[in-house]
Amino acid sequence: MRRNAALHALGGALVGAAMVAAAPAQAQEQKPNVGYILVDNVGWGNFGVYGGTIPTPRIDELASEGIRFTNYNVEAQCTPSRSAIMTGRHPVRSGTSSVPFPGTGLSGMVPWEYTAAELFSDAGYATALFGKWHLGDTQGRLPNNQGFDEWWGIMNSWDEAGYTAWPLYKESGLPVPMIWEGKKGEDSKPIMPLDLEVRPIVDEKYIIPKTVDYIKRNAAEKKPFFVYVGYSEAHPPIIGNPNFAGKSTKRGGLWADVIGEMDYRVGQIKDAVKEAGIEDNTIFIFSSDNADGGFIPQVGPGSNGPWRGNFPNTPFEGSMRVPAIVSWPGKVPAGVVTNEMFAAVDWLPTLAGMVGESKRVPTDRPIDGVDASALMLGKSETTGRDSYMFFGTDGELMSIKWKLYKTIFRYTEEPFAAEKPIIKPQFPMVYDLSSDPHEDNNLFYSDLTIDWVLAPNFKIIGEYESSVKEYPNIKVGEDFKGYKQ
Repeated sequence: MRRNAALHALGGALVGAAMVAAAPAQAQEQKPNVGYILVDNVGWGNFGVYGGTIPTPRIDELASEGIRFTNYNVEAQCTPSRSAIMTGRHPVRSGTSSVPFPGTGLSGMVPWEYTAAELFSDAGYATALFGKWHLGDTQGRLPNNQGFDEWWGIMNSWDEAGYTAWPLYKESGLPVPMIWEGKKGEDSKPIMPLDLEVRPIVDEKYIIPKTVDYIKRNAAEKKPFFVYVGYSEAHPPIIGNPNFAGKSTKRGGLWADVIGEMDYRVGQIKDAVKEAGIEDNTIFIFSSDNADGGFIPQVGPGSNGPWRGNFPNTPFEGSMRVPAIVSWPGKVPAGVVTNEMFAAVDWLPTLAGMVGESKRVPTDRPIDGVDASALMLGKSETTGRDSYMFFGTDGELMSIKWKLYKTIFRYTEEPFAAEKPIIKPQFPMVYDLSSDPHEDNNLFYSDLTIDWVLAPNFKIIGEYESSVKEYPNIKVGEDFKGYKQ
């Protein structure tokens, strides 16, 4: 949006001026490190600090050391959530609003998109990704092409681990799924098969050790770093690490084992940061990309907390609202719980603000994220966000959250929404999330005087549509080079 672009430019100028004024005092300060652990398909209510019954002492500890969000919003699937985190833009703008299926051709993020990794790299950071990418599976659209100095992991999704177990897979013409690695300036290379043998141990044997080693290397070199951990669990196929089988003391089963291991792995990374002596200069982020999926009942009862709905592609809170925790000792206030609205698109501008690099946030395209660094650093009680647009995997609007209200224009039935068609009601459905968090009472049905709330929704829609006219959305598979200025 032109207005957004202007505001970002102004924000960058103000931050830049403040940095110049403070330069003598900060001359010897190293930029803070940033570690982001992104877990896969884990809903709001699975961790102890979010009301879960499975013991998660290390995640609970992390929450006590920083800010815990209770109104953090993500996208409809893995790919769009990861795109939003990386770009600060609604995925529908970048042609990444849905997970690409095998054999559908060129997909993923176009190289023109400016990612968080590129922002950190341009600011002098070392950058790495370990784990899942899911934003492109061709040379030129991989992590080492979009800001990461090095990466090890998978191009697409963990379900590929089970492909070769199907008897007729060889006849599909598809390649054997692989784990890849790459470095900036070079083509990525396949290094080992992704199969059901490596699936249950990929975090233990590879992703976490590589992350720990990366932290130690850069700490020793006194090099600020951004490390993005695309943790594998709890994405199907969920097999479970045999070393954690039956380890949950309060609630057994495969799901408890998976969450228990996840907590342990978070602790390993926290311990590595502390042992490297960089704890006080490291921003630590833990969040999920999506909620639990009700379409995998054989796994066990994950929890989306008190909210209605589940992943994927439902506009109810159980699909949109997931855990998010941020810590930075001495900078981010400890033990804070906030219900302020925050979203996946907000990470790029917020992290840029936290590390003093707001000037690098692009101004030549719509940026949908808000800079919530003032809240993160204890200088404000608000994120600056009062609304959020939720798009379906088809790129069409499904709902808008505005202040206390949720307006739903399209939805899918529960449970197992993945099997159900999208329904468009004759009139929008309106819920008061403050008094009806489970979204049971459609106010448009019970009290028509609520129709006034459509006005701010239509204003938000109008602003978005105006921005699309000026900056058309990138199509899936498009070889986009940029907007004409």
